[in-house]
Amino acid sequence: MNQPMNDKLENKSWIERLGQALMGEPKDREDLVNLIRDAEKRDLLGQDALAMIEGVLQVSELQVRDIMIPRSQIVFISRDADLETIYPSVIDSSHSRFPVQDGESSQVVGILLAKDLLSYAIADPTQKFDVRDVIRPAIFVPESKRLNVMLHEFRANRNHMAIVIDEYGSVAGLITIEDVLEQIVGEIEDEHDFEEEAFILPRNEHEYNIKALTEIADFNEYFNTDYSEDDVDTVGGLVIKSFGHVPERGETTQIDQFMFEVLRADNRRVHLLRMTKLIEAEDESE
Repeated sequence: MNQPMNDKLENKSWIERLGQALMGEPKDREDLVNLIRDAEKRDLLGQDALAMIEGVLQVSELQVRDIMIPRSQIVFISRDADLETIYPSVIDSSHSRFPVQDGESSQVVGILLAKDLLSYAIADPTQKFDVRDVIRPAIFVPESKRLNVMLHEFRANRNHMAIVIDEYGSVAGLITIEDVLEQIVGEIEDEHDFEEEAFILPRNEHEYNIKALTEIADFNEYFNTDYSEDDVDTVGGLVIKSFGHVPERGETTQIDQFMFEVLRADNRRVHLLRMTKLIEAEDESE
């Protein structure tokens, strides 16, 4: 009795599969990505649009732990710190938000916004300051939270930063709305950026900010070096080759007389570097 019904279901399934094949409809995510990439090759989509679509698909698969800033790279502010201690940290890091720690338990008790310090900068120096008076509530999320869910919560709650905790409730890192958006739209300009047409920005006599897409030929011309263009085309490629992996923000590597620090990167590529020209021993002796 059930055999004819099963045959109909099997035939329907076969017919649907045949129809999908004839119409070129994607059967799974891999087919969808290939279809979109084919559209880009046929100039139906631009490269930027393709990258954004792939970013959206990737966000639904990634978890917070995949892109978070690890605890070792976080700039914390102590709940008992005074302004003389806080100001250098804010200025040196150039961040706009800082997790505030309890001095005894090392637990995050809130978020300090740099802009909330402005009124104290111009106030009477004798004015009493207590971090507890200006910190804002911290949002805590697990490492396993999906990025698409995290983005929705950022938008719904109008938060820009969340503290990431591990399975034991300890701080594992932090994540910002910018970190999530960059997975979709690519790098977003921040306090380290400079003119779009510029690739190398001098900070002082020995320190430079360098875009990872700077071509090796331009780097060689600027710094009078002779790095080969056979293996890599860009400074980012040169740095990744030195690391042996795609580095995270804050990692450093030395290449000859240059020290490179990663200022911005995601799990796919490096975006911005700080390069310091090391002073050679013979220069120091002069």
